[in-house]
Amino acid sequence: MVAAAALVLPLMGQVRSEMLLKDGWKFVKGDVPGAEVPSFDDSAWESVSVPHDWAIKGPFDIENDLQKVAVVQNGEKVATLKTGRTGGLPYMGTGWYRTGFEASPERSVELIFDGAMSEAQVYVNGERVCQWPYGYASFHCDVTPYLNADGRNVLAVRLENRPFSSRWYPGAGLFRNVHVVSTSRSAHVPVWGTYVTTPSVSAERASVRLEISAEAEDGLMIEYRTSIKDPEGREVAARVSQSAHHAGVALPQQFVVDNPMLWSPETPWLYRAETELYVDGALVDRYDTRFGIRRIEFIPEVGFCLNGERRKFQGVCNHHDLGPLGAAVNVSALRHQLELLKDMGCDAIRTSHNMPAPELVDLCDEMGLMMMVEPFDEWGDAKCQNGYHRFFDLWAETDMVNMIHHYRNNPCVVMWSIGNEVPSQSAPEGWKVAAWLQDICHREDPTRPVTCGMDRVDNVLANGFAALLDIPGFNYRTFKYVEGYQKLPQGFLLGSETASAVSSRGVYHFPVERGFSVKSPDHQSNGYDTEACSWSNIPDIDFALADDYPWTMGQFVWTGFDYLGEPSPYDTDGWPSHSSVFGIIDLASLPKDRFYLYRSVWNKTSETLHVLPHWTWPDREGKVTPVFVYTSYPSAELFVNGVSQGVRSKQPAASLTQGIQTEVLEDRYRLMWDDAVYHKGEIRVVAYDASGAPAAEKVVKTAGRPYALKLTPASGNVLDGRKLPRDGAEIAYVTVSVVDRNGIEVPCAADEVSVEVSGPAVFRAVANGDPACLELFHLPHMHLFAGKMSVLVQSREDDSGAPVVLTVKAKGLKSATLEL
Repeated sequence: MVAAAALVLPLMGQVRSEMLLKDGWKFVKGDVPGAEVPSFDDSAWESVSVPHDWAIKGPFDIENDLQKVAVVQNGEKVATLKTGRTGGLPYMGTGWYRTGFEASPERSVELIFDGAMSEAQVYVNGERVCQWPYGYASFHCDVTPYLNADGRNVLAVRLENRPFSSRWYPGAGLFRNVHVVSTSRSAHVPVWGTYVTTPSVSAERASVRLEISAEAEDGLMIEYRTSIKDPEGREVAARVSQSAHHAGVALPQQFVVDNPMLWSPETPWLYRAETELYVDGALVDRYDTRFGIRRIEFIPEVGFCLNGERRKFQGVCNHHDLGPLGAAVNVSALRHQLELLKDMGCDAIRTSHNMPAPELVDLCDEMGLMMMVEPFDEWGDAKCQNGYHRFFDLWAETDMVNMIHHYRNNPCVVMWSIGNEVPSQSAPEGWKVAAWLQDICHREDPTRPVTCGMDRVDNVLANGFAALLDIPGFNYRTFKYVEGYQKLPQGFLLGSETASAVSSRGVYHFPVERGFSVKSPDHQSNGYDTEACSWSNIPDIDFALADDYPWTMGQFVWTGFDYLGEPSPYDTDGWPSHSSVFGIIDLASLPKDRFYLYRSVWNKTSETLHVLPHWTWPDREGKVTPVFVYTSYPSAELFVNGVSQGVRSKQPAASLTQGIQTEVLEDRYRLMWDDAVYHKGEIRVVAYDASGAPAAEKVVKTAGRPYALKLTPASGNVLDGRKLPRDGAEIAYVTVSVVDRNGIEVPCAADEVSVEVSGPAVFRAVANGDPACLELFHLPHMHLFAGKMSVLVQSREDDSGAPVVLTVKAKGLKSATLEL
């Protein structure tokens, strides 16, 4: 017994049909004998929608995947107990999913899984049609031979997540989309069956080459008709070709596009190649390929150029989870993340350390973020007892080929990475594995270079590992950049993973000191942005490397967002810490102070003026309370209750080779009043432009007693303008805070807030950004952390026009309502 079958029969005149298998799934946690049999009774199973993460509802528990290990890449030599390493969530174990779908047995039918966590075994009508071990990998399987004659079919998927299989929270289940594609048996373009390149690009014209693969009988005469459409939908080139089909041979078509609209982060223009296949005059397939026209170059001593213009990567690394939503992919949440990053000035994403969801890549195409797409955290040597190393020898090439074919038409992808901090980098023969993986990339896509995140710099400089790569990528080791550049042949160097600074939003520790792997009783890291881990550094050093050396190519910061798992520096016996504090933005999608430090350097189109800390310190009256300002202006003046504390100016650049100290580097990018004294009232910062004229002002006031809750639509999300699309897909992020009677936010409020949603929408999740909070995301109540939390509201399909109303309440405080 299964839910009603999803219909994927082609409509009249439709030569290709594709459908998401979203609703109508049944799920059970545990291994159930016979669950693949079509007649199996699954009526008692849970009804779910896919994408689905079975573990995100918790509960959190220290015993979940408790690992005792030495993290070699962090310099550890003795195994210690890693509490919360994978988020403290119950992702381990076996789960089954079942659904039904209809498909004509006269058609060619493929199932496409964008990802399935993990060790997937896929059954159609009781027969195993494929298996795929790597949870992050997209894969597809031809199920045509297994379809029932009446067109009604049962799909069952068994997944298993072993303990000790990850270094962070991987999620669990069918956490990415599942597609059914139905095409003509006579001839069709296979999955990921086109390849677009732009061999020549200038402002005046661009050449476009489209390679079209087909599945058909050998020798069958096929006519290929392709129309190139510009971003406005106008045809700008076309070609008709005829050729006898030969297995394994793609048909190339060449085009010229005059005055092309070039893709870049600032102008993410996208074209479309619309291809039709005809046999004996009849249309048998239609296949669209979205692509961009752009030119990438990596030039010795110059670095990276896009469309002839030199630029340095202002990128971040991100894990795949979406905080309170877990690992289940959600386009609206991804878009919200990218909008925040774009506002910060970020222009690139590294998919650390696994294949991305296709929705992320598509959004980067559309929104203008370049990508380093990375497949693996492990090769043949283990980092985790049950990690990918178990499958590497048999599956690595297949997984990489799928990844490259999937994303080689996306203009946002500008380089491939073949791994991250793999132990093989230090092995005498490790370079051979790197060369093999790089050759796969070059074979499948000769248009993009290859890098690898390396952290054992002395080893890779000595054994040839770094020298063979197209782009040498250094993870941290900023003190080795100059040596690496001088010894390596490429003539440039990429910060493939940088910073690993740690901070907690709205939390400030005194005295303000620079430190590494600092642990505090509150399980938080200092919001003054002065702390990093033992292997890493504060952001200022990476800014200086990019500014001072023309051969540096920029950086990918660890990380854009906090993520579940890896709670360094509280990863050893640090429970209840269970999520990272590396992020520039916290787990609730609320920016930390560090966001504005990066914005002040990276955002070249909007000015930044940000002041920290808050100014409500009843126990610090008369005590030194440093004030930092992150601004794009060159200087600023601080006033405490109207009394000037002096003007600070950013210091001129000095070469890193002069051995300057971290504090001097901070003077280049921050304005700091280290001796400011707290007095109740207000601080006011006036920023001055290059001519010395006042240009902007920011005031931070002391808050009074908590009085009321406040709801604010988060910037850069679907609630800009307070309009929530009624499509059943969009998620609105709303920030909850507490204010006093004068409307001043109370920065340390920790009240428990309850949430109610009425109208055509549903409550989806709450999060407060506290890395040690064990409250569950899916329940409609949570304590504020550092005065704030986020509420996620998801629309329902509805055209009634009825209002969506969000209401929040807390004991002793005036409630707040927001009508959408």
